Amino acid sequence: MLSYRLKSGDTIGIIAPAGPVEKEKLEKSFSFFKNLGLKIKLGEHVYDQYGYLAGKDADRLADFHDMIADRKIKAIIFARGGYGTGRIVDKIDVELIKRNPKIIWGYSDITYLHTAIRQATGLVTFHGPMPASDMIKNDFDALSSHLFKQLFEPTQLTYSESISPLTVYREGEARGEIVGGNLSLLVQTLGTPYEICAKGKLLFIEDIGEEPYRVDGMLNQLRLAGKLQQCAGIIIGDFADAAPKVNPSLSLEEVWKHYFRNAKKPVIGGFRIGHCFPHFSIPLGVEAVLSSGTKTLRLAPGVR
Repeated sequence: MLSYRLKSGDTIGIIAPAGPVEKEKLEKSFSFFKNLGLKIKLGEHVYDQYGYLAGKDADRLADFHDMIADRKIKAIIFARGGYGTGRIVDKIDVELIKRNPKIIWGYSDITYLHTAIRQATGLVTFHGPMPASDMIKNDFDALSSHLFKQLFEPTQLTYSESISPLTVYREGEARGEIVGGNLSLLVQTLGTPYEICAKGKLLFIEDIGEEPYRVDGMLNQLRLAGKLQQCAGIIIGDFADAAPKVNPSLSLEEVWKHYFRNAKKPVIGGFRIGHCFPHFSIPLGVEAVLSSGTKTLRLAPGVR
């Protein structure tokens, strides 16, 4: 099930299903959407705070359901990540989403929602930068901004070394739907009804603030769960702030080589997708081709 296109004059809903949002930061992002010709509706509880959460679970869930049910809302843009989507994922009304499919956009902690919603409904969702955590920053660049255009018209996305240097850890070419997102959130799905399905897919991973030993442990858990073996190829996105704080330590490069040098599938790293700029936004659930020969990731149009 592909998402619908936006057009000038449409209304988007902004909610906070995870960490709390600073009003000043979120409001600074409004001009970006208005410049795209979009109207904004805020969730009733978008500025709530309950410890490290953007309000009580029931209220964050209610905001999400309200936006899904509102026929005037054409897209839901999550204000920021943080922590908390895993607390409400089992209460999401998937039948409501099936009756009211719309664009869903965010990343980081939103990975849990992306995974659960796509696997339950088949809806294509979008991994991209968010208003209160990314779009207000001075280094929010032209490419990151431009990629929002894929929500307005079918777009052939191609990632090549014209964007960033790419490292081939294992050669090959594979075709499949892109799934995944934040590595630590993918690991959190294991053993739950929302466990990431990687069979025959291009598995994308990214993260922030995780030292090499932590990344090692999470990859090992995916390996033991069979996910690294089942997938058709692996896309390594950005791993920001991953320098080891305690030495001696393996480097992240050594960790990649340990897990992927003998993989029987293409594995390519260096993609600027994640907690970084540029942040190359991608639709999840759309078929793509990962090729070591051309050092490219080519995606079919993500909206129609």
